[in-house]
Amino acid sequence: MKKIVSIPVAVGLLLAAALAFFLGALFVDQAAKDTQRMIGERHGIVQAMALAEVVSRVESEGVDVEDRLATVVEHRAQLKVKGIRIIRLSGARLLASSMPGDKATPRRLKKDEKWLFDLGQRLRIARETNRDEGIARKKEIELEYQPGEGMSVSAPYLVDGTVHGYVQLQLPQQVPASMASRGLAIIGAALVIGVFFILAIPLGHFGLFRPDEQGLSRGQLALAAGVLLLGLWIFAVTQISSLADHRWELEEGLAKHFTQLRAATMDISRSFGFKPAPFTKNLWDVDDYRRPLGISDARGHLMLKALVAVQTVQFEEMRRSLDGVGLLALAVLLFCGAGWATRLKDTLVEHREAYLYVSPAIIGMLILVFYPFLYGIVLSFTDATIYNTGAPLKELWIGFTNYLNILADIHVFARSGQGWIVNYQNFYWTLFITVAWTVVNVSIGVSVGLLLALILNTKGLKMRAVYRVLLILPWAIPNYITALIWRGMFHKQFGVINQVIQMFGGEPVAWFDGVFSSFITGIATNGWLSFPFMMVMCLGGLQSISQEMYEAARLDGAGRWHQFRYITLPSLKPVLVPAIIISVVWTFNMFNIIYLVSGGEPAGSNEILITQAYKIAFEQYRYGYAAAYSTIIFVILLAYGIFQIKMTRATEANI
Repeated sequence: MKKIVSIPVAVGLLLAAALAFFLGALFVDQAAKDTQRMIGERHGIVQAMALAEVVSRVESEGVDVEDRLATVVEHRAQLKVKGIRIIRLSGARLLASSMPGDKATPRRLKKDEKWLFDLGQRLRIARETNRDEGIARKKEIELEYQPGEGMSVSAPYLVDGTVHGYVQLQLPQQVPASMASRGLAIIGAALVIGVFFILAIPLGHFGLFRPDEQGLSRGQLALAAGVLLLGLWIFAVTQISSLADHRWELEEGLAKHFTQLRAATMDISRSFGFKPAPFTKNLWDVDDYRRPLGISDARGHLMLKALVAVQTVQFEEMRRSLDGVGLLALAVLLFCGAGWATRLKDTLVEHREAYLYVSPAIIGMLILVFYPFLYGIVLSFTDATIYNTGAPLKELWIGFTNYLNILADIHVFARSGQGWIVNYQNFYWTLFITVAWTVVNVSIGVSVGLLLALILNTKGLKMRAVYRVLLILPWAIPNYITALIWRGMFHKQFGVINQVIQMFGGEPVAWFDGVFSSFITGIATNGWLSFPFMMVMCLGGLQSISQEMYEAARLDGAGRWHQFRYITLPSLKPVLVPAIIISVVWTFNMFNIIYLVSGGEPAGSNEILITQAYKIAFEQYRYGYAAAYSTIIFVILLAYGIFQIKMTRATEANI
């Protein structure tokens, strides 16, 4: 009996369906847990803000403060928290507490409780920084999850507009929500597989499918993909709808809780003889920067428009995630159904020993090279800085903005009242310096290295081994040591170079004060470091050239120059071109010399791209912008390497 569906087809469909639904279910479950975690954090912030408002009123009155705060702490059951701690920064005093382990209050904080005082100072500094800068840059509310104990929330209370202290609440452990989406995933996967097999059998009798042992026909692939996408679409619609209902229920519970807290704080205020503060806006439901979220009003009613806007953003992220899952599932289906999986399996089985030997290197490259490289590229599309390192990348995503800011700024020169000035921080000026730096250094390295190699390759040269050792020393010494030595040699007052100039009646030169003279210091240092590598490469290539070619050339009357031009250089091409490519890449990214010798001075005029990227990342702390800078460097070098190899064909075998 002829098989209607081959094994690769069935495996591909099974894997694709499993990926689509189980991975989709994982995303949905994680979204539900993130939503519950976020609502739980807002519950804690609302409670902390409510308590901070009461403490602020008590501290402002300044009468029976400690007795009244002890009464407030006794209301922890009404506030639905496990424990309360109230700390005044002035005098480092613990005014009231119901936390386990805290002894009698009020009292001064003990030495082992210094972390409580430090936490309060962080909150105070964050409040003052945000107020002075006019932006929400530092978190004014701190949340901390404690395994097995729940979450603690610390929020400052204000007296006369300044942070006087803070309140800390201990909330019970949350139970993660479950959307039961894994069960739906199993149903969905079974549905897709069943529908496909049901359709495949009868349609196969009409000649629509022509299955074979290697894979799927086009009709099979199209139908399988269509059924898979339909199932995933139904799954996504139902799960997003369930997630929306879940979010709505949690928001309603939070709004109800806010209403209860408002009534409780009003009762506490009345018991102290305070007139309850009017509620014109919900200022308790805020984020950890104390910015009102605006999802519910002062009466605890949900604001439909604001909630829909928030949910739209969340569901758009979920939709993109499920789209990615669908594309991945289709890729797996195509990979298995088109026979590529079978060919890969046969290759792995046939060459299993070779793959076994190289697998440690492949794993190491994936972890140490490719993952950081890909992460850097992703980071280049974000606005990551030192101030938002904790935020997820999806919140920092800005697309190609960094690249546009780098490449679209063409204002290298500008006219001023004193004439033309150069913007040394501009990308194109730095690129010009980098290209000039690379061309000059590689030219010096190749010419000097080739000349020395020709000298050392001379027949009958005495003490050749000694010369080789001496000439290889600049390359053998760590380049940062060499860079520091040369920097000292160029010192205006004590450097040996200026000392020699003065011996001949000249004036000392301030090498690092001029653009050209500072550039020369880097050229001299890197030239000293670069020629040994080229010398070794050229010497190896020279010794591999057959002497019979030179003898034949001499018999034909060719002089030394013609022998060099028509025999030596063409024969050295397979050695020189890869060496030059490597040297260009090394020199283009020669960080140590620029950073340690001239430091890019004066005014950054001699920075190269790699040192500029470093300073953007670790002096300006603009990580996303620096990642874009580094990606552009990679693209430039990749394009150069491809162009050089294709033009010279040095890596192609001569047949």
